[in-house]
Amino acid sequence: MSELPHSVRRGGWRAGTGGECLAEFLGTLVLIAFGCGVVASAVAALNQSGRGTVAFQAGGDWLLITCGWAAAVTLGVYVAGGVSGAHLNPAVTVALALRRGFPWTKVLPYCAAQVAGAFVGAALVYVNYADAIRAFETGQGIVRGTAGGAGTVGIFVTGPAPYYAGGLAGPLVDQLLGTALLVLVIFALTDERNQPPKSNLAPLVVGLLVAAIGMSFGANAGYAINPARDFGPRLLTLVAGWGPAAFPAGGYWWVPIVGPLVGGPLGAVVYDLFVGQVLVARGEPATHDVETGGQTVKEEPVG
Repeated sequence: MSELPHSVRRGGWRAGTGGECLAEFLGTLVLIAFGCGVVASAVAALNQSGRGTVAFQAGGDWLLITCGWAAAVTLGVYVAGGVSGAHLNPAVTVALALRRGFPWTKVLPYCAAQVAGAFVGAALVYVNYADAIRAFETGQGIVRGTAGGAGTVGIFVTGPAPYYAGGLAGPLVDQLLGTALLVLVIFALTDERNQPPKSNLAPLVVGLLVAAIGMSFGANAGYAINPARDFGPRLLTLVAGWGPAAFPAGGYWWVPIVGPLVGGPLGAVVYDLFVGQVLVARGEPATHDVETGGQTVKEEPVG
């Protein structure tokens, strides 16, 4: 692997929070580009590309989407992990600040970088699949910019299942629960006193975790479990012409923001109460070669 150019100086703004925010931006961009990309492929592209004729065949395409999002998360974490710890999710950032001493002064910059990265990642998907999306809308009689345009806005944003009949309590509980499980398991994977993955495999396991949440809890509301994942692309759909479909009258848009921001810290508290504090009380030794507290440390060779 080649080294960076010698013109890159040590120190400066990249060595601090600014550099960490760059990593959060790029990691979240990668996450959303691959994640929304697989949805665009399943909904609008594959069925018009000669590789199938039916758009979104529930079970099979849902499996494709959950696996695609799992890979997206894994790749995003690998991209940013060495600099920022790869939160890529405001709910994770807030949970780390509340329970692991992550500096509160970095919370807003991290969250802003995550939302910005999500917006740009969604924009890349839109540019790449614009023709396929327009062709799909024409074939399905979808008029973008009207309330009926929700048929394709779902490529980029999440929404509640029809059986909620416009109610928000159910989707809110769904987002709270899904994000609580996400953060609970992330805290377990990064607990130096527990059984953390070695050999830099934690990002892969986090990807499997996201796949499990999508398969088990994704049908109700699309398993955003990340305020940036929904809000950044939602802003993109607003400027790309979806109009009222981007922020529908029912007010759902705040659910994948508030639910995860409550559920993430809740999952962290539950993990600490039932496992983390037990490990401390038992005097379990720490393994100092795993990511903790939102910071990444490098493994050293043994022997």
